[in-house]
Formats: sequence, C-alpha cells, structure tokens
Amino acid sequence: MNPDILQAFEDQAASCKALGSPFTSRICMAFAENLRPDSTLGKIINDWQGDPTSTGDALALRLCGALHALILDEADDVLKAAYPDSFHKWSDDALWSAIQHALNAHEPFFISRMKSAPQTNEIRRSGALVPGFLEIAHHFNWPLVLSEIGSSAGLNLNWDQYQYSFGDKNWGPEKSPIHLAPEWSGKPPHIDKLEILSREGCDLNPLDMTKEADQTRLLSYLWPDQIERIERTRQAISIAQGHVPKITKSGAADWLEQRLTTRYENAVHIVYHSIMWQYLSKDEQDRCRKALDTAGAKASKNSALAWLRLEADEDDDGAGLYLTLWPTGKTTLIGRADFHGRWVKWFGL
Repeated sequence: MNPDILQAFEDQAASCKALGSPFTSRICMAFAENLRPDSTLGKIINDWQGDPTSTGDALALRLCGALHALILDEADDVLKAAYPDSFHKWSDDALWSAIQHALNAHEPFFISRMKSAPQTNEIRRSGALVPGFLEIAHHFNWPLVLSEIGSSAGLNLNWDQYQYSFGDKNWGPEKSPIHLAPEWSGKPPHIDKLEILSREGCDLNPLDMTKEADQTRLLSYLWPDQIERIERTRQAISIAQGHVPKITKSGAADWLEQRLTTRYENAVHIVYHSIMWQYLSKDEQDRCRKALDTAGAKASKNSALAWLRLEADEDDDGAGLYLTLWPTGKTTLIGRADFHGRWVKWFGL
C-alpha cells in the first residue's frame, strides 16, 4: 500500500487511542497492517487523491464508520461478533478476518461510503462553543442570529436545549436530559441570559433526524466502544425531533455568500463551525473568509458580526477556539478544547 496511506491509518489509530477509543484504534491498525490494493476498494484507498489524514479527508474514519453502520443495521453477523463487547477476546488475525469478511461481502456499500466525509456532529463540542456564544452576547448585549456551516444533523444548532457546567458555573435548562460538563480550566465565561432570534445551518449532506436511515448514518461515525457518547447523541437526536433545525443542502461558501447579504439590526449575527474546516478546499475556505470580511466591513455595534470556530490549528494541544468580531475585525484565541469536547482551557476575550 501507499506509505502515506498507511501512515494516515497509523496516525488515526494513535489519535483514537488518545481520545479514548482503543477499539477504533485497533481497527485502524488492522487496516494499516492488512489492507492491500488487490480489490476495487483497496485500489480506491491506495490511489486516494486527496489528503488521507485525520485533519484532511479522514480516510480511516470513513472506513470505520461504514463498519459500524453494518453493526447498527445488523447486516453482518460475523462482524457483529467482533464488536465491541467481545473485541478484546479476539486475536488480531481473527479480528481482521471478520473485517475482511465484511469488506468482501459489502464492497459496494464501502465504496459508496468512501465518497462522503465523516459526520460525527459531536454535541460535546457545544461545551466549548457555548462559552463563546455567552461571551459574544455579553460583549454586545444584543440578541443572536445563528448560522452554522457544516451542520450535519444540526445537533449543535440546538445548543440552548442542553445544560452545561463550566467549572462551578451552570447554564442552560436544568431539566434537559443532556448535561455537558467538560473538564474546565480558567475563569468561567459570563453567565448571562441570551436571546436567539433565528438559527439556520448548511451542509453538503444534511441529515434529517426524523428519518431512521439518517440517524443510523450519524451514529455510525461514533466509535462503538464509547457507549456514553452514543447514548448522549441518541438523546440529542430525540431533542432534534422536537426542535427540527433548518438546514440547507449547500456548500459552505455558496450558502454564506447568500446568508451574509441580510443585515440584522440590533442583533449579532454569529457564523460558527466545529471540526469541519479541514474538509473544505482552499478555494472554498478563501471564499468563506471573503464573504465574512465583506459582511464585516458593513458591520456596526448595533449590527455586529462574529465568527466563532473550533478547529485544528498548528498547536498539538487539542483544537483552537477562535473568535473574530466585527466591526473591529479583531481575532482572539479565546480557548482550546479537546476535539470531542472532553476538556476546555478557557482564556476569554
């Protein structure tokens, strides 16, 4: 196999282990050690033209998600026997035999799933984003208009339906079935009431949580040995069925260019996203920035614009939480967070 592809799988294995999924780590290593370009699927992987790494096209996680989808759909009994209640009892050879059986038996399915980037829609990332929303609301003292790019199923558009603990401070509805309490360092954010005027999102492949097939697709990208994470997402799916977010099927740049033409008086328009920027081409990233800069040039303190994002950067300490505010156009690193929202290091404005 292409050594760059193998390295991407090995690096993904290390990342999964560090993020608390030894099973997914073991699956990634099984791919790295056993994949061969002697099948249609193997050739697709070996000849991958994009960035196969976890900060690019996340090739390994596309395969892992397809495997998990077969488990959720109960479509492969041989594979199911290896997941995850008994995986620790299986030898490496036996585990790969079960995976290879699935790859051979369901090759068209795997080929189809390789065409789409993972859609985890990890709601614990709201534990890092919400302090940013609170900070923005406190700074401007205006209601919020929300625009999320890369919304997937829109679970992080419903962030005000979840309860949070930021150190010794709480925010959100006390009766929510979801309580997000990231390991917190730094002073807590400003705990103020806020008002949301409207919320919309976009995604190349929006998932509808009223449809069982879309629920399965979303859950498949979660790591099967992280049961608590899966159950939390199921609860968020249930909430989304009663608070259905508006998500437009569109690329980020096309949608932003149109969305940012509307000016909101006496409000703050917040464009936000989390762990998705890497999936955009450089051209699309540039178009998004240009759209934001153009709208920002027209902003005022009574019609403000904010760009909040939790994304990988050059620092190895999790992801950076960056906030750009207009009309000043100033960008501030307001925190860092684990990629799955398990911890937050808060700096504030």
